[in-house]
Amino acid sequence: MSVTILKTLRKRNVIVDSHQHFWNYQHTRDAWIDDSMAVLKRDFGPSELLQLMRANGVYRCVAVQADPSEEETRFLLSLADTHDGIAGVVGWVDLCAQNAADRLERFAQHPKFKGVRHLVQSEPDPDFMLRADFKRGIKALAALGLTYDLLIKPHQIPAAIALVRAFPDQPFVLDHLGKPQSHNGLDQQWARELFELAAHPNVYAKLSGLVTETENFRFTKHQFKPLLDTALEAFGPERLLFGSDWPVCLLAASYGEVLDIVKEFIAELSSDQQAAIMGNNARYFYQL
Repeated sequence: MSVTILKTLRKRNVIVDSHQHFWNYQHTRDAWIDDSMAVLKRDFGPSELLQLMRANGVYRCVAVQADPSEEETRFLLSLADTHDGIAGVVGWVDLCAQNAADRLERFAQHPKFKGVRHLVQSEPDPDFMLRADFKRGIKALAALGLTYDLLIKPHQIPAAIALVRAFPDQPFVLDHLGKPQSHNGLDQQWARELFELAAHPNVYAKLSGLVTETENFRFTKHQFKPLLDTALEAFGPERLLFGSDWPVCLLAASYGEVLDIVKEFIAELSSDQQAAIMGNNARYFYQL
């Protein structure tokens, strides 16, 4: 890493991309990438992203799991070992396993292992997060100083509210604002439940993933404003994190376009509030 970048990282207000992915594309494993997502059917690695980040004034990122396997977790940690720009990893461990605590402890020995995520959005049971075995796994996180990323859809927010209420000392972050659709106007039920979730101070939220929760991946910037306004009012600038969701965002927008949506939205906030959303909150939440 160059001396110039190192000096930049020492500054307080460094932009941090709190949510992106890497993968070596495998057709069978990555079956979720269907023909409508053909642009994603290739490898995406750190060299490509870090170049994009630097071109947009972003110097650190958090790599988040896309495949539910410990192999994925080891893969992301190996990338973090060789690329300083990857400041943290949110991996996957089977939280429902009897030995989840032991497996988490093993990964937690790595300084860049920051937390875990499960693809709850794909679970058919809307109350999956309230299962006793899953909650046992969540209980093991706080003791190790690990975070949990909530990847859910709007119909699963009630279960998330019950989960975070049961674990007030566990840091949670809501990915992609719970994936609301923006092309049909503001979903009032989503808004009400987002406020209820945000009432728990241990919950943060990522301004990420909005461009792909759109009709045919097409959008205009103004359609996101009601969602972003709601999130800002619910969580305040002290609990919101910028995330690109690269490379998934490429289905609808470039890295720079996604960054600009958030930058333009927060332009009227104070410089400290902007710095919080664009990086300082991520540094605090993930202990980067």
